[in-house]
Amino acid sequence: MVYDNKELVAKDKAHVWHHITQHKPFRETDPLVIAEGKGLRVWDINGKEYLDALSGGVWSVNVGYGEKRIVDAISEQNMKMCYFAGTVGNVPGIELSQMLIDKMPGLSRVYLSPSGSEANEKAFKMIRQRAALEFGGKKYKILYRDRDYHGTTITTLSAGGQEERRMQYGPYTPGFVKFEHCCCYRCPFDKTYGDCDIDCARTVEDTILKEGPENVGGVIVEPIVAGGGILVPPKEYFPMLRKICDRYDVWLILDEVVCGLGRTGKWFGYQHYGIVPDIVTTAKGLASSYAPLAATMTTEKVFEAFLADPDRTDAYFRDISTYGGCAGAAAAGIANLKVIESDNLVENSQKMGRYLLERLEEKLGDHKNVGEIRGLGLFAGVELVEDRQTKTPMPEGVLMKIVGECMKNGVIVGRTNRSLPNQNNILSMSPALPAVTADIDRITDVITAGLNTVLGS
Repeated sequence: MVYDNKELVAKDKAHVWHHITQHKPFRETDPLVIAEGKGLRVWDINGKEYLDALSGGVWSVNVGYGEKRIVDAISEQNMKMCYFAGTVGNVPGIELSQMLIDKMPGLSRVYLSPSGSEANEKAFKMIRQRAALEFGGKKYKILYRDRDYHGTTITTLSAGGQEERRMQYGPYTPGFVKFEHCCCYRCPFDKTYGDCDIDCARTVEDTILKEGPENVGGVIVEPIVAGGGILVPPKEYFPMLRKICDRYDVWLILDEVVCGLGRTGKWFGYQHYGIVPDIVTTAKGLASSYAPLAATMTTEKVFEAFLADPDRTDAYFRDISTYGGCAGAAAAGIANLKVIESDNLVENSQKMGRYLLERLEEKLGDHKNVGEIRGLGLFAGVELVEDRQTKTPMPEGVLMKIVGECMKNGVIVGRTNRSLPNQNNILSMSPALPAVTADIDRITDVITAGLNTVLGS
């Protein structure tokens, strides 16, 4: 397709407010405008091709671009019936709910909405309403983990462990309490895995006791921390966390907005750890961003907390999400799950994820500025440091140069935990689940070249 590049760029500069972007440089340079995509490749309006190693920039286009099976499903459903409020059922919403629950033993209920932030808000509201119904307003506090991210609204930011996203947006919603992260490489307790007592999990119990078990109703964490640095917890972490929550009647929320739908080599990230959460939220890969779609899924026990006689108008879950009734979005979710199943993309994510980590270790494991390489499935990060002994974080400006070098050479990678001087800087990658070895080779070759160009070999 031919584009009027100058006119499009002029309109972009005049009218578009890009997400998490400082626009002042656009006075001198042009913004990137992506026009087309197929598989793992995208093309800008000038025709330049990029291998997208970020699945749409935010870990969301799980099945890749140009997937006709999903587009056709959306079109067919929207012609048949595009929408009706979620106060009643619609056919694709019912079928999608069943498909999800079939993949999540122990869970039984699905509440649909359009975004991950909203999905997490639903979980918070469930905990707050339960506190009102069962505990006289107590047990309303929700614990969250340092370095985790749960959404962009004021309340989800209140449960956000990334200070660069929170700063300047306070005051925050009260009742959210932070506990320490689970990054072994930068252990907040100055211990080494194997010689520790998994204090990163035990700190949750310490926090519950400090706040008072009668006041704490929920704990929310990501299975693998995404924007906070691609952090994979030790294998003991989640079984311990599950037992702690059970001990104090605290609902455990697993935020699978990024990790869900095959990203980590399982259908959901928590399934690596043999536990059943009380609530699971997901979005992004649920429809691979072909439509805005998210879900909050619960056990039957959670659902039953809101059952009462009809004359009790305060006892049902008093929440509605306008676009949770989009039948076309649910149809996209169904088609997306069918693509993942029929093309064996969960298994491919596991296989290609292992290959990605092997290639990164092979090419960068001994680099003087690489502190740690970590990941799970097609979800990986390379933590960069100025010095391997002191672990001094690499300045953000250096990461930006490396990302720019990769972009120049036709591969889109990301960086996480930038901006604040005490944060750790990581190159991140999460290619779409149909990735093949040639894609992984190109990603790792370009990242290595970018690193060596900016920092030396």
